[in-house]
Amino acid sequence: MPAISLGGAPIAKPETNINRAIRAREVRVVDDEGNQLGILTIAEALAAAEGRGLDLVEVSPNAAPPVCRIMDYGKYKYQTSKRAAEAKKKTARVEIKEVKMRPKTEEHDFQVKVRNARRFLEEGDKVKVTIMFRGREVTHPEFGRRLMEKVTEELKDLGQVESHPAMFGRFMTMVVAPLKK
Repeated sequence: MPAISLGGAPIAKPETNINRAIRAREVRVVDDEGNQLGILTIAEALAAAEGRGLDLVEVSPNAAPPVCRIMDYGKYKYQTSKRAAEAKKKTARVEIKEVKMRPKTEEHDFQVKVRNARRFLEEGDKVKVTIMFRGREVTHPEFGRRLMEKVTEELKDLGQVESHPAMFGRFMTMVVAPLKK
């Protein structure tokens, strides 16, 4: 939606012209039941809309002549916003949850981390597995790779590796995505 500035805060311009904001001389008019009324002057079209107690809304401004529809604009805007909200609700939001470990993580702690990763995958989220190396541990990345392979084996029934293990400084990371249902 384009914005207009009047020396201060921007003011939103309505996306459709209604009633007296329509600037064409002649318009093709469709009534509230979907019947074509033909090409009318703007005054005749406004009179037809006011006679029904409704608004004249420009639905196709680029047509020649522009197409206008007689409708309740408030109800139209409400239904449009409801449809947009419904569409937004249906879009999948995939989050990336992180599980952090160290190369010397004990078996019980490892199982707790894997259980959390399984839960995240079941909820439909991606899991970023991070192994943090401290001190001289960074000279033995093979310990981290073995741990990553073990995590991959534990999660293979729920997820697949999206990005394979890679070293970034003192961190080794891998992303596991949930399997498609």
